Amino acid sequence: MGKVKGAGTKEKKLKILAASDIHGDTASANKLAEMAKKENVDLVILCGDLTFAEMSTQGIVGPFIKAKKKVLLIPGNHETVATANFLAELYGATNLHGSSIKMGQVGIFGCGGANIGPFETSDKDISYLLKKGYFGVKGTKKKIMVTHVHPSGSKMEKLSQIVPGSDAVRDAIKKFQPDIAIFGHVHEAEGLEEKVGKTKLINVGRKGKIIEL
Repeated sequence: MGKVKGAGTKEKKLKILAASDIHGDTASANKLAEMAKKENVDLVILCGDLTFAEMSTQGIVGPFIKAKKKVLLIPGNHETVATANFLAELYGATNLHGSSIKMGQVGIFGCGGANIGPFETSDKDISYLLKKGYFGVKGTKKKIMVTHVHPSGSKMEKLSQIVPGSDAVRDAIKKFQPDIAIFGHVHEAEGLEEKVGKTKLINVGRKGKIIEL
C-alpha cells in the first residue's frame, strides 16, 4: 500500500525576522543581522523608515546580505520609493512596495509609506498598492501583509497623539484577511500585538520580532 503524500510529515514553517524604524542606526542593523544568523531565519523583512530623512542609507541593508539572508523591504515615511528601489537593487533585496513574493505556501505582499511625515503617501495610494500586491498572492495558503503605518482604530493608534493610523490599511486587513499584518511607525508601540478578526497585528519595532508561519 502506497504512502499518503504528506502523511506523518510536518510542513516546514517559514521563519522570519521582521524589524522597522532603524532610522540609519548601523549598530541596530548589525545587531539585527546577528539575530537573523543566530535564529537561522529564512527571511528578513524591513518595514520602512530605514533612514532618517534619507540622510543615512549606508550600512542598513548590507549587514543582512553579509549574513546571507534574503531581504524584503518597503519605504517608510523617511525615504522615497526611489531610495527603497535603489537599496533593493544595490543589495539584491526585494522592494515589496505595491508588490508581492511567494515563499512556499506563504504569500507576502506590502506597501510602504505613511499618511504623515517627510515623504507622505495618501490613503488612496496605500489602498491601491495593497490591492495590487495582494493580487499576486491571492491563491496562497497563508498570507503576510507588510506596511509601515499601522491600521486606524488599533491599540497602536492610541499610543501616539501625533501619528494617525491608516484607514486604507484597516480596510485592507478586513478585506484580504491576512494571517499576519506587520508594521512599525509608532515607536512607543514596539512589540505590541493584537488581533482583528483572524489577523494578528504586530508592531515589530527596531528591536525586531521573530515570526513563524
